[in-house]
Amino acid sequence: MSTPGSPRPVGPPRWAYWLLTKLHPENTLEEVEGDLDELYAYWHHRAGRTQATLRYLLNVISVLPPFVRRRKQVKQPYEHYSPLHPAMIRNYLKIAIRNLTRNRSYALLNVSGLALGLTCGILLFTLITYHLSFDNFHSQSDRTYRFVTEQHRETISYSRGVPAPLGKAFRNDYTFAEKVARVATFDDMLITVKKGQEVTKYIEPEGVAFAETDFFNLFNFPLINGNKATNLTEPNTAILTERLARKFFGNANPINQMIRMNSKIDLRIIGVMADLPDNTDLRAEIFASYTTLKQYDDWLASDDSWGGIVSSMQCFLQLRPGITPAQVESVLPAYVKKYRPTSKNVHHYKLQPLAELHFDARYGGTMTKSNLWVLACIGLFLIITACVNFVNLATAQALNRSKEVGVRKVLGSVRGQLFWQFITETGLITVTALLLALLCSLALLPFVNDWFQSRLNLSLLTSWQLPAFLLGLTLVVTILSGAYPGLILAGFQPILALKGRLSQQAIGGFNTRRALIITQFAISQILIIGVIVIANQMRYAQQAELGFDKEAVVMVSLATDSKPETRHTVANKFSSLAGVKKVSLCQAAPASSSNWTTSPRYDNRPEDEQFAINVRGGDDQFIPLFDLQLVTGRNVYPADSVREFVVNEAFVRKLNLSSPDAVLGKMLSLNGDRFKGQIVGVIRNFHDKSFHADIEPMCISTVAENYDYYAVKIDLSKAQTTLSALDKIWSQTHPDQVFSYQFLDDQIAEFYETESLILKLIQVFAGIAIFIGCLGLYGLVSFMAAQKRKEIGIRKVLGSSTGQIVWIFAGEFTRLIVIAFVLAVPVAWFAMSRWLQTFKDQISIGPEVFVLAIAGTFVVAILTVGYRSIKAALMNPVKSLRSE
Repeated sequence: MSTPGSPRPVGPPRWAYWLLTKLHPENTLEEVEGDLDELYAYWHHRAGRTQATLRYLLNVISVLPPFVRRRKQVKQPYEHYSPLHPAMIRNYLKIAIRNLTRNRSYALLNVSGLALGLTCGILLFTLITYHLSFDNFHSQSDRTYRFVTEQHRETISYSRGVPAPLGKAFRNDYTFAEKVARVATFDDMLITVKKGQEVTKYIEPEGVAFAETDFFNLFNFPLINGNKATNLTEPNTAILTERLARKFFGNANPINQMIRMNSKIDLRIIGVMADLPDNTDLRAEIFASYTTLKQYDDWLASDDSWGGIVSSMQCFLQLRPGITPAQVESVLPAYVKKYRPTSKNVHHYKLQPLAELHFDARYGGTMTKSNLWVLACIGLFLIITACVNFVNLATAQALNRSKEVGVRKVLGSVRGQLFWQFITETGLITVTALLLALLCSLALLPFVNDWFQSRLNLSLLTSWQLPAFLLGLTLVVTILSGAYPGLILAGFQPILALKGRLSQQAIGGFNTRRALIITQFAISQILIIGVIVIANQMRYAQQAELGFDKEAVVMVSLATDSKPETRHTVANKFSSLAGVKKVSLCQAAPASSSNWTTSPRYDNRPEDEQFAINVRGGDDQFIPLFDLQLVTGRNVYPADSVREFVVNEAFVRKLNLSSPDAVLGKMLSLNGDRFKGQIVGVIRNFHDKSFHADIEPMCISTVAENYDYYAVKIDLSKAQTTLSALDKIWSQTHPDQVFSYQFLDDQIAEFYETESLILKLIQVFAGIAIFIGCLGLYGLVSFMAAQKRKEIGIRKVLGSSTGQIVWIFAGEFTRLIVIAFVLAVPVAWFAMSRWLQTFKDQISIGPEVFVLAIAGTFVVAILTVGYRSIKAALMNPVKSLRSE
């Protein structure tokens, strides 16, 4: 389409053009066609259509082979190379280096934009391949499964744990599996190593796994030292990784050395296994024989412990060839009927493929596949937007190179040669950006590992995936970035290029560029709105009223197997410190990820209730320390066994009772009749989990056997002195164990680790998207400045001020940002509303969120285009008009 004010393009009649294509050889047709088209336009302008057509026809005949035979017989003084001849490639490289050296700012912008996009692509590719590789190195992994449990009450809950006897019963009753192995894993285990008179204590965060002998036949964890056939068959034996063997015993031979677990169980080392690979979810580095579990937890090791499940008890199996999971699952309900016939908590046992362990969040998976798809799409988008910005900047520079292209075409360059010349320049920029991206990726990798709690590395020499990805990425980015600008440059008409009269359409019009920039800024504003909403919700979660006092509370871990009288002695010593206000013995804080749920039986009814109740063990100081508010009744009396209960309002509502007073004096039984007592009080609801979850029915009682912590309310002005004093008292009482504590604020913050990670990621990606969008905006302003150079000169001669000139550019990007904002608002509102629905207690999305988003975008855009537009406005009109 012609631009306003420009002559309407004319061309020869179709029949004349058809005659040329039929009579002229193909090898020089393109060159002759272009020359004759330009001549026709010139004749048409000077003499009219009839004369132009006649002259065109005569020239068609004159350039036919019979009339130019003599010229063909003249030997050419040079050889005509193909566009991809090695000599031409050397020439492309030489000229590309010259052009990039001459246009340093243009090269810097393109390299920085591409490097940023490629860095994100490399890091995200590394992250995605790392997660997809989890536990895929085990032999027969396609036939390896884990038993998992669905618990059906009023709602369905999911657990990776199963009743401890299930594995043994299945192995004895059926032949579906070649191997079955139970493993019970307990984290944060105290390990004591004695070397002579020296005793060293370690807290191992990955803990100890009590595993059956077939565990090492199921999984590919090779033994370096030891007998695989007889390992873990005897009680009180264990296997270590190489890393822990060096840590515990240095260079000494670890075989037959002794370690002590939790200050009570001695283990003899009978083998050393290779260090665990990074890409496995089975992280324990100490494996004790399963028969030793009875010394640690007699109930869990029992063959009669069908009454409950814990997530630490897992069971793996390897099916025989030809056996399907459906066949196995069809026989599992028989165990529920046999061992849990009357339970209101109905178990459904399922098989989970080993390949799904890492991805199924219901059973503790740490990375869902949907998140990987989101990351892949983000990486792809950032790479594409970087390529788009390259196109914007390259086409903006096209006008400056028009005369170069015109001279080259006059001197004999064909379209293919010019195209590959630009592709070579793009390739140089891409390779430079790729090298810079690799350096940036190496520098950023520790931060990525910290954010994702992963162990990523750039395996350029040890794996084929990353080198193949980098090679493919280089080729794809070069073609995507260079093809469109290359075609535009190669398509310039030499006469118009040399005269500087190329039309806007010839060098890439505004509309495509505008659409791309609108898309970029729409996505940028969606991300900005997301950052604001997530940050506001996180702030609300941290500052909102939880229903209890969480300030200045230190959770000190109890010593292993400490006796009740010892616990009370330590608590009394803690209370005597000047910096301590209150002390309570408890299972956990009011809000905790450590929960014990069971089916309650109310008022001696014949059956358990249909709902589950969360049991929180705490002494008589628990309620006053956390400032839990009693609605009716009283607190529990001091005791070391269950005699009384305090319940919350949610429990009363579940029973459909009209008044909290109605439950006072009623009996409550838990876990069969193992725990039974009278309800003596009702407290106001408080958040016992994160804001993602509803407030559940809860009871508080003196379940002393479940106590794990001293909750200590301290004076923060004396925090350091008080913590040192707590450590001293605790260590004097338990010299063979390690003192550990955590502030309750930090524990509660762990509820929102995923949201914190999302916030960090969206902040980074929003910043990157805005930066790339600003590069595109800079390219648009540069293009406009080049196109409107003479217009600006005329406006200045006619008296326009600098502000009026700047508004030409400001008005353009203002329209683009407003259009992007209009497109972004409904998408962002919908996405963030859906995300907020995952919280039971949430903020509302007000208009201030959108105002802040567009204001921030305008500020960044003004900073981006301000320099370039002011420079164009201050340009001397004499220079811009001197060619007229």
